[in-house]
Amino acid sequence: MAEIRKIIQLGNPILRSQAQEIENIQDEHIQKLIEDLLATVADSNGVGIAAPQIAEQKRLFIVASRPNPRYPNAPEMQPTAMINPKITAHSNEIIKGWEGCLSIPGIRGLVPRYQAIEVEYTDRNGKLQKQEFTDFVARIFQHESDHFEGIVFLDRVENTLDIMTEQEYQFQRENFE
Repeated sequence: MAEIRKIIQLGNPILRSQAQEIENIQDEHIQKLIEDLLATVADSNGVGIAAPQIAEQKRLFIVASRPNPRYPNAPEMQPTAMINPKITAHSNEIIKGWEGCLSIPGIRGLVPRYQAIEVEYTDRNGKLQKQEFTDFVARIFQHESDHFEGIVFLDRVENTLDIMTEQEYQFQRENFE
């Protein structure tokens, strides 16, 4: 049975360490980890979550884009477990967009990311998948991939003026968009 796991916060050294490749996808622990990540991302109104965020140093994340209070304009997609994911190609176009992180609550940053990416990952059934993602979903994929390398979105912000509180971000989004 899936359980909602505690999301570790910035300052915890696990967020700054390297994640390990997953070798046995059918391992009971890995399948339970997928279920726990799916439950945790849904409970937290996230659009993605990486295993390192629940203190599991594995190369596994969930991309779960959907409109919610944190991202009301997010596109709808089926929550997808991506095991040992990697970017195989990317656009030259880089776009800045606002990001937040479940491990850094209350803060948003304007982060440059590739507008389009081609990716490979293994699904929870052990099948290799190849897909192209653009815009918001590409941003989620890149954000979650960074967690495998101990990188958080604040590391990619180009200027401290591109950081604001979640409260101010929501205020500006509601009143100026």
